[in-house]
Amino acid sequence: MLTTISKLSTHEGEKVRLGAWLYNKRSSGKILFLQLRDGTGFIQGVLLKKQVEPAVWEQAKELPQESSLYVEGTVRADERAPSGYELDVTGLEVIQAADEYPIALKEHGVEFLMDHRHLWIRSPRQRAILRIRAEIIRQIQDWLDREQFTLVDPPVLTPSSCEGTTNLFHTKYFDEDAYLTQSGQLYMEAAAMALGRVYSFGPTFRAEKSKTRRHLIEFWMIEPEMAFVDHDQSLQVQEGLLSHVVQAVLQNCAVELEVLGRDTAALANVKAPFPRITYDEAVELLRREGMPFEWGEDFGAPHETKIAESFDRPVFITHYPTEVKAFYMKPDPERPEVALCADLIAPEGYGEIIGGSQRIDDPKLLEQRFEEHELPLEAYGWYMDLRKYGSVPHSGFGLGLERTVAWICGLDHVRETIPFPRMLNRLYP
Repeated sequence: MLTTISKLSTHEGEKVRLGAWLYNKRSSGKILFLQLRDGTGFIQGVLLKKQVEPAVWEQAKELPQESSLYVEGTVRADERAPSGYELDVTGLEVIQAADEYPIALKEHGVEFLMDHRHLWIRSPRQRAILRIRAEIIRQIQDWLDREQFTLVDPPVLTPSSCEGTTNLFHTKYFDEDAYLTQSGQLYMEAAAMALGRVYSFGPTFRAEKSKTRRHLIEFWMIEPEMAFVDHDQSLQVQEGLLSHVVQAVLQNCAVELEVLGRDTAALANVKAPFPRITYDEAVELLRREGMPFEWGEDFGAPHETKIAESFDRPVFITHYPTEVKAFYMKPDPERPEVALCADLIAPEGYGEIIGGSQRIDDPKLLEQRFEEHELPLEAYGWYMDLRKYGSVPHSGFGLGLERTVAWICGLDHVRETIPFPRMLNRLYP
């Protein structure tokens, strides 16, 4: 029966059999060192010429990188090994001797690696990132489930826009116009009126002609919506969720973070409560730091980075001008020119990872917003119904998965945070 590399610690001193790929190999006279991987981890197999059949030795010596094989051997503890164990190989069975592998163990250009993304994800670094991504997803869902949120799946094809019409992917839905979703938020608001606390988790699409290190055309969002929850209560949910996720990754992905060379000291500070500053205070901070900024503009990446430098953990920027935010955000009753909203800015220059607000619950004000934003009432009639039949105070937010992964992993670009990124000039593979 096959075992896996991740379970070898439970088989110390025993003979095992596992399926693996040959990541790399080196020889030292009459010893072959096989670097093996199986998806659950990496281990070194040690092959002594005098202890195996000549045919096995010759076969192993000629194996190309990324060949697939079954390996038999005895598990041996070795404190010098990264995993704490090595495998004394006694036999192997080649499944397939691979062709010459295009990604050699040397430096390659980004475009070359992206063209071979289907193979690049096999490398230790990319594997570590995808493992951490999976852990982040698991911890988000576990936390929301424990907090009595219900998972609801919104449609990917929609007849209307959530965030504005300029960045929509248009398609035909038989004889009607349709769009790939920018956000499931509006549908989550409807679901919250039925289930109280809900969240969606799925792909979203923005036709943004942007080449920055923070942007993807297709990315994944976690979007909770909560009935009977105001702006301040929503911020508490956000910081509770993110604190839990970061601490869980530190605990459960220490090996992967080490592979990435991530400085975990910065992540250890990510515990609720998070600091909060208003948009007004952020503008003053920028001006004090020598960055001219006009009230009423939206913050760009350099502004967010400068603001984040003043804090040792994520920071909420609250009460943005209503003019730079979406139509559904509720104005502050005491100051209508700003909204009851917040962006959560990650440290170390990673920018906004969560955006949220209290939603407009007054049908007259929402109808006014439709007119101001020139949104057709016939397309949003169902959304207006939510304010006519039992409207309540409610809030929600969207967490961008890829930016969160990039920040926690300490990556330079979001293209490494998703298995097969879709960017402005990339639809392959």
